[in-house]
Amino acid sequence: MLRCVMSRALLASLCLLASSTCPLTASAQAKQNPWALATAPAKGTAKSIGDYSAGCLRGAAKLSLDGAGFQVMHPSRLRYYGHPELVSFIEGLGRSLHAQGEGDVLVGDLSQPRGGPAPGGHSSHQTGLDVDLWYWQPKAAAKRPLTREERESLKSRSVLDPKTSSMQADWSKRVLTMLRLTANDARVSRIFVHPIIKRDACNAETGDRTWLRKVRPWFGHDDHFHVRLLCPADAPECVPQAPVPAGDGCKELDWWFSPEAQEDRKKGQAKYQAKVGKAPGMPAECRELVDKPAKGPLPLQAAAETKP
Repeated sequence: MLRCVMSRALLASLCLLASSTCPLTASAQAKQNPWALATAPAKGTAKSIGDYSAGCLRGAAKLSLDGAGFQVMHPSRLRYYGHPELVSFIEGLGRSLHAQGEGDVLVGDLSQPRGGPAPGGHSSHQTGLDVDLWYWQPKAAAKRPLTREERESLKSRSVLDPKTSSMQADWSKRVLTMLRLTANDARVSRIFVHPIIKRDACNAETGDRTWLRKVRPWFGHDDHFHVRLLCPADAPECVPQAPVPAGDGCKELDWWFSPEAQEDRKKGQAKYQAKVGKAPGMPAECRELVDKPAKGPLPLQAAAETKP
């Protein structure tokens, strides 16, 4: 979707910044998406069921809003539930970042209390094995836990410099550290990042390049990276994604930067956006999780940027 020297207009078209659309009303949520009505996890042993983009989650674990090295953003969306392995991963990454002096990671969406398709923002995040993590950290978050108001009002920020078509120098070290620590976790299947960030990582790594294999270019993702875990070993109902190809993936970046492929990229992006909020082929086992959802104050399910 890009070329080596990008115009600002082309960069803007790839960097899908969050929209400012109004929140859905409670009645609209109920009509459009019964998964948004569940405000508590389904009881039972933790189980990721189905595909990342067509599945659900039983026995979800709740990520604390604050922990050593992490803070949850936009908690009113009620998307801080996940498989226990995902919660464990986030907690471990936070500790590792603190140990390396990189401060807290700000945590975006995991899954809804019972997974399933969210009203807006994602096609995946349905089985409790996906999470969005912000690259950027405001100065206040490096000193203290953010207030509830700050967490609801702050938005993730791009770490790309449109003048240089590369990462901003002030954030490059932090971003690469976060990606390397994440990729080196054996539970991680892949990490979605902006193509420019993948390219910068390829150019910056002079040592072991094994971790780059998991870092995959995708639309948007200039303001956060999307982590996807492998299906847990004891979850036969979980449908795994195909393994990432062999190699570091750096030589395969040409398509994203080629002006000749721009039309193909537009079609691919439109095809993906059409899937947001839907779950074709969802397993029958998921339906029982929303037949009698645990109801309470509805979360703010505002439409957000389109993410995988």
